[in-house]
Amino acid sequence: MTVEPTGLRARKKQRTRDALLRAALELFTTQGYEETTVDEIADVVEVSQRTFFRYFATKEEAAFAVQDLAESHFIAALRERPAAEGPFEAMRGAVLGSWDTIGEAIEEIVPVDLYMRSYRMIESTPALLATHLRRSAEVEETIAQLIAAREGLDVDTDPRPRVAVAAFSGVMRVTGRLWGQGEDVGMESIRALTADYLDHLGAALAQNWRTTAAR
Repeated sequence: MTVEPTGLRARKKQRTRDALLRAALELFTTQGYEETTVDEIADVVEVSQRTFFRYFATKEEAAFAVQDLAESHFIAALRERPAAEGPFEAMRGAVLGSWDTIGEAIEEIVPVDLYMRSYRMIESTPALLATHLRRSAEVEETIAQLIAAREGLDVDTDPRPRVAVAAFSGVMRVTGRLWGQGEDVGMESIRALTADYLDHLGAALAQNWRTTAAR
């Protein structure tokens, strides 16, 4: 019996997983998440339902798979930011840097435009949006822990890391929602919107708006 090399076997498994993910996202974004069945996804790839569940525990896991990649990419970028940067500067640099580089990582799995359409699909699907908000809270806690470690703080006794991350994450949710309502689904569009809103964050929190407007 011929034994398949481990590397080849791993690549075949990765190709199957990527094909299932592409099929799932295409169906979710064209006919609706709730309306899509696991059998339909498996049929597109010409595999069994059992094969689908080897790679994804649930349909929901497939819906968020690329989002997981993007979040991991951001957290990795944040870990690499210069220690001299303050919390907001580091988070801003990490998120904008991620938008500059995440495209290539996503393209290895699915087309970028499909990822962007799936992001919109999550925002417009109540069941997925609820999961997205829960997952976001978990990611925020991870980021707060990371910011606290960068600053040499105890996140449980000093509220500043969680407050800073909450403000940053609020901007991310606003820009994601506004981008999702627009016509431009490009990555450059959401990056520019994110940069603009982050650049207004300090002024929005610190200034007297009426005094500023009167000048």
